[in-house]
Amino acid sequence: MDRTSPLGAFLKARRARLSPDDVGLPRYGDRRRVPGLRREEVALLAGVSAGYYTRLEQGQQGNASPEVLDALARALHLSPAERDHLHDLSPTTGHRTRPATSGGDEKVSADLRALLTTMAAHVPALVVGRRNDVLAWNRTGHALLAPHLDFAAPDDPGARPNLSRLVFLDAPTRALYRDWPAKARAVVGNLRILTARNPGDTHLAALIAELTALSQEFRSMWEAHTVAPCGRDVHTLSHPAVGELTVTQQTFDVPKEPHQSLVTFTAEPGSPSAVALEALKSRGRIVDTPVACAPTP
Repeated sequence: MDRTSPLGAFLKARRARLSPDDVGLPRYGDRRRVPGLRREEVALLAGVSAGYYTRLEQGQQGNASPEVLDALARALHLSPAERDHLHDLSPTTGHRTRPATSGGDEKVSADLRALLTTMAAHVPALVVGRRNDVLAWNRTGHALLAPHLDFAAPDDPGARPNLSRLVFLDAPTRALYRDWPAKARAVVGNLRILTARNPGDTHLAALIAELTALSQEFRSMWEAHTVAPCGRDVHTLSHPAVGELTVTQQTFDVPKEPHQSLVTFTAEPGSPSAVALEALKSRGRIVDTPVACAPTP
């Protein structure tokens, strides 16, 4: 885990990936003792003092304004997602507009469960919570991602599958993804965002600690401080029942439930993947029962 503040660790990681050439600074022929930019070079580019930036990176300066954070984002060539993450990590600007989270059980509304059941005949789908727990899925979503697990597992908050844990610690899930490293990096990048937005969530912190302890690959990826918001991804899957298929995964925010997301999987119409997905739907189709189940990189 990070020894400095989360904000400082992120700044240091982003500083290390840039060279003077990347930002138009001269090298003066010197031998650099640190990877990437020096602290004083970042401070120069951002228009702040070297001492101020050093204190910020060391976690000794907690009052960075939104304007300073934006200047640092420009200096470090951050992407829009990385810029938002920087603000989320700041004690003075993060979490102002986000509803507070609680440690209680996350629940899926009856309307959303009904939607999942209706979608089952056409689209594999699931609902995930603020820690990447599967809160609900339909039969085809379950058949696509985790047929080796009990369909009813998400009904028990203590036994809910967690997508991040499955990707790193579950052998069938790992074998499902043809490009597992890309999927794993996406999971870690999403977890970085979730931890910044929910800094007081002890269950999420415990998940990170578990993955760090049990997976060297997770530990390495986590230390890179990559940020990857969920949105649209394309995955090629090696499915044990229908063989290889390529699916587009899309993630949508759930209205009135800001910490929940609806995740869907589709295939290009008329493609071999669409045929495979249709076969999978037929195998898993049960339309008379509401769905319950259990991001987030």
